[in-house]
Amino acid sequence: MKQVEDSEILEKFSNIKTRDEAFNLLLNKYQQKIYWHIRRLVIDHDDADDLVQDTFIKVWKNLEKFRSDSQLYTWIYRIATNESITFLNKKKQRNNTPLDEVSAELSETLIASSHFNGDKVQLKLQQALLTLPEKQRLIFNMKYFDELKYEEISEITGTSVGALKASFHIAVKKIEVFMLNEDITF
Repeated sequence: MKQVEDSEILEKFSNIKTRDEAFNLLLNKYQQKIYWHIRRLVIDHDDADDLVQDTFIKVWKNLEKFRSDSQLYTWIYRIATNESITFLNKKKQRNNTPLDEVSAELSETLIASSHFNGDKVQLKLQQALLTLPEKQRLIFNMKYFDELKYEEISEITGTSVGALKASFHIAVKKIEVFMLNEDITF
């Protein structure tokens, strides 16, 4: 199936008669990527599903106002990222829980999840990621898993490319230390 260009989606969305078709094209193109981006941040499948829905509701409501001064997918990623961070912050506040305890809770959720089908190394990598500060984890996920360029991550997070490179490097070092301390054999 041919990948639809963002410009075509935006053009169709601007016409009231083809708006639903345009949104379906947008969902087909980005929904899975956004799901995995969110899932790596919030861990739980059901929470990720809810946040994907919230993200695309916001996209639907605001797509008409999209100014094209950034790429469409970086705009959608920014919305998904903000929704995920807001969710995690609310979870932290609701439970009056320090971040490291939220990370431990997410790690337990990951281990118990019937939706996680990775091997031992993948599980340890996910647990290592949960030990990172929120921003480092976000940057690592976007660079490593989503394969975004630093310039794209900069658009999404509003952080300079230099700071992103430093955060990614630090995150990689922390993950290496975690994996070595956990005695992972490859």
